[in-house]
Amino acid sequence: MHTLLVLTSNKDRPAYLEHLRAAHLPDLEIVESATPAVDLVLGDPVLIRKVLPDLPALKWVQATWAGVEPLLDPALRRDYILTNARGVFGGLMSEYVFGYLLLRERKILQRLEAQQQSRWEPSLTGSLRGKAIGLLGVGSIGAHLAETAAHFGMHVHGYTRASETSPHVERYYHGQDLLAFAAGLDVLVCVLPNTSATRKIVDAPLLAALPPRAIFINAGRGSSVDENALLAALEQDRLAGAVLDVFEQEPLPPEHPLWHTKNLFITSHTAAPGFPRELVGLFVENYLTYFDGKALKYQVNFELGY
Repeated sequence: MHTLLVLTSNKDRPAYLEHLRAAHLPDLEIVESATPAVDLVLGDPVLIRKVLPDLPALKWVQATWAGVEPLLDPALRRDYILTNARGVFGGLMSEYVFGYLLLRERKILQRLEAQQQSRWEPSLTGSLRGKAIGLLGVGSIGAHLAETAAHFGMHVHGYTRASETSPHVERYYHGQDLLAFAAGLDVLVCVLPNTSATRKIVDAPLLAALPPRAIFINAGRGSSVDENALLAALEQDRLAGAVLDVFEQEPLPPEHPLWHTKNLFITSHTAAPGFPRELVGLFVENYLTYFDGKALKYQVNFELGY
């Protein structure tokens, strides 16, 4: 018998419990609070971090986030398997990224403004077809973005630590090739995790390597971007625009200059929300694998951070 502790927001908890019970998983007891018998946890890494010391029998944690930074502190290191949420956010992230790209290319805001002014506005629209998009990170989310970009007829470039698994990426870059990767891009999208190797990877030299026509979108982690460098590039028209969903400090303080930076769209860490049905489905798939004694999917390497 396995004992599962579910740690999510109070708002989402009833939906998680409903979907879990509907799955009728074998030999699984769901408990309301941390006890010494708990060996499995499903939930929010911030909430899990708080109870780790109270779970001596812990064997496996299934995080409901793609990023698991709160659980990577060496001081918290325990002998358990950590899996993250993969394969559930790619579609949502594609909706976010390409929603904003189409907003710009199809001049949606300009058309709306013209409508409100009762003004005919027949200027030619832009198109994504033939443009070059660069993906900083081509894991499961990046691979989905690559597929969507290919659907729109874009040229897809990818920058990764080592892997080259997406068939929709035309050219991969690694290591010291970061500036070469940026040259010639029309769109740069960052979906990197927060690791020591990715912090402020989007810095002044990288932004300077982008053509002035380029759009930058960050839907990964705020730590990946030098916000001062980005602000300067936008204010000095060295970048055509940006969309930011994540920030070094969240919530973004009301006095932060990014709120009023030109050609910048700000969203509030809403690009790819986790829906209980999909996340429970991920847990169910992995639990049945675990129950059969097989290797779990989406295991996190504590050293690499993903």
